[in-house]
Parts: sequence; C-alpha cells; structure tokens
Amino acid sequence: MCSVEKRGNIFILTLTTNNDDVNDEHRLNPTLIASIRSAISDIKSQATASPNTSFALITTTTGKFFSNGFDLRWAQSSGKFLNNLHLMVDSFKPLIADFISLPMPTIAAINGHAAAAGFALALSHDYMLMRKDRGVLYMSEVDIGMTFPEYFNVLFREKVGWKARREIMMRGKKVRGDEGVKMGIVDEALESGVFERGLKLAEELIKKKWNGEVYAEIRKGMFPDLSQELGLTRKAVVASRL
Repeated sequence: MCSVEKRGNIFILTLTTNNDDVNDEHRLNPTLIASIRSAISDIKSQATASPNTSFALITTTTGKFFSNGFDLRWAQSSGKFLNNLHLMVDSFKPLIADFISLPMPTIAAINGHAAAAGFALALSHDYMLMRKDRGVLYMSEVDIGMTFPEYFNVLFREKVGWKARREIMMRGKKVRGDEGVKMGIVDEALESGVFERGLKLAEELIKKKWNGEVYAEIRKGMFPDLSQELGLTRKAVVASRL
C-alpha cells in the first residue's frame, strides 16, 4: 500500500512494505495502483484548493525495491493471466496520466530496483534521483517475451534518447545510477541520502513559487504525444506575476 506525509508544502508519497514478499517489491496490482491513485487525487485536491501556494511531491519506498513492476504472480493466480495482465496495464495508464497532470514538480527518490512498470512509474516524474550502489533501472519485457503497451512506448520515446531507449527496451540493459546519469535518464546518482537530496531539491523548487496549473500545462506541452496518448487535454493558462 502507500502513505502520504506532508512536510510544509512538500508531499511525500511512500510505497510501504509488509510481510508479504510480493508487496515488499511494491508490485503494481490493481489494489496498489488504486491506492496510489487515491493518494495522488487527494494531493491534487489540496494543491488545487490553494492555487497561490507552491507545492512539490517526492515519491519514495521502503525496502530494497522502488517497484518491481506489474504483479505477475497476482495475474497468474486466478487462471486468467491475460485478462488480469490487461487489467493491470489498463489501470496503470491513468496513474501515469495523474503524474503527468499533477500541478507541482515531482521527484522520484529511487532507493532500489525499478523494473518494467516500476521504471515507467519513476520515469513519469520530473526528476529521478538514485543510489549509486543499490538498485537498477530495467525493462524486462524483451527478456520475458512481452511487447510494451503503447503508452509505455510513447513515455520512453518522449523522455529518453534513442540510443538509451535501444539499450533499455531492445536489449534489456540493467542501468545503475551513474550510467543512468550518463544516459540522460537519472538526474543525480548518490552514495546515500537519496530521499534527503529529494527533500532539498523539493525545497529549492518550492522557493520558485510557481503556479501549479501553469506548471502542469507546461509539462503536458513538453510531452504532447504522451498527453494525447493518455487522453489529457491541454489549455492555455495565464497566471501572470508581472
């Protein structure tokens, strides 16, 4: 599941662990996806209620995984693997839309593995911070024999350069923090203190006092194909500070 903490104007979304090995990997099944979407909806409502206040969001996790992707064990549990897989793919798409349309800067503090849909979840943020010594970014689909949902293709196409995309999506390359920085995917790779660096970055961004609606529309404009694929509408917003 997940929890939300608010420190000043910084929202901290944490994917939490329990004694279930699957959930310790923060695998994205319909229950977890719905829980995250509910949390994001509440965060967005609070931000919208205070349009003259600047906010930021950090997403982090407990345990050694950021997210190990879709919950394939859950998909196999009822004997309806393909139906359940499509259910997860379809329910995850609006969660990506939630992040792309969120009216504040977003930071993924990646303290462990981010694989497949977990990688896509991290990539839906504006900034990605990773540890150098723990965790990889990995798209496993080519290795396990699955194609990508079209919104994955568009997300990576608009956010990741061609050569890096080829290595990640067509060769299944496992990317550590330093290499992620070189490939232009990760903003910073740190020895430790990823979450603390995320807090510092969030504080720096909040000081800009940006209008959240303007920020969200600029983000959507930067990724027009992704916005279209996700069904997000775009509009002109003027909240002049001149």
